[in-house]
Amino acid sequence: MLSFLPSFITMPLAFILFCINVTLCGSLVFMGGILKLLVPIKAWHQLLYKPMHAAYRLWPLLNLLVVRLFNKVQWQIIGAEQLDKNSWYLLIANHQSWLDIFVLTCFARDRISEPKFFLKDSLKKVPFVGMACWALDMPFMKRYSSEFLAKNPHLKGQDIETTRKSCQNFREQPTTIINFVEGTRITPEKHQQQQSPFRALLSPKAGGIAFTLATLGEQFDKILNITILYPDNDGHVMKDMLTGKLTKVVVHVEQLDVSEQVIGDYFQDRDFKANFQGWLNQLWLKKDQLILDLKAKY
Repeated sequence: MLSFLPSFITMPLAFILFCINVTLCGSLVFMGGILKLLVPIKAWHQLLYKPMHAAYRLWPLLNLLVVRLFNKVQWQIIGAEQLDKNSWYLLIANHQSWLDIFVLTCFARDRISEPKFFLKDSLKKVPFVGMACWALDMPFMKRYSSEFLAKNPHLKGQDIETTRKSCQNFREQPTTIINFVEGTRITPEKHQQQQSPFRALLSPKAGGIAFTLATLGEQFDKILNITILYPDNDGHVMKDMLTGKLTKVVVHVEQLDVSEQVIGDYFQDRDFKANFQGWLNQLWLKKDQLILDLKAKY
């Protein structure tokens, strides 16, 4: 435990260790992706997935060791009983920090099936991270403004097509699809700019998860509504972790049934769209209150 060291030592040292970890594990996964590309045979791909996913699961384990090396951190996991690594899940979560990705992959490692993130297209360019995510068939999403789409209407719906193709790939083996429903990390500036009706959250975006449920809904065993909280760290959480100031991580899990209420044609059926948005907003209202309750408790 090196939390006693001054931050000007822990920050670069922790950062270097995280970089070594992502380089090592990302390279191992990427090598599997190259072998997949060279031999386009489905049975061969299925064989490669096992060592590739083993390297993928090694990454959060080593991340966790680094976090614990520099921080006296307590983990509180609530509601994770009866989860199964051989089940399909749609995981939706709030998004406070880049650390959320570390937290969710650590949470998933021994509890649920392989976590796959919907990623911003710009992450393709991140060394080792982008290559590894490509090798694991994670979808990269391009976001366009309404003004850009008005000038380029042929690009409208491209994200939906990416989602559809990715969901088809995920039918092959148990998978957990992770979606940060707010679409971006919350900051005071974004909260104010958006005029969010929630106190601790940005407004949720319904289209992506609605389409995922429509495409793969019957295969999902549960929807995991996860709330992530760092009750002692209200500022830059990632920076606090790198400087040894992370003290508590709370992960609250609510397991929801995949009912007919959440499976439908979000883009053509107006009634279903309104009902789905209402369902998601109610979920976010409860999450908003839960965050305040958890802060008061921990």
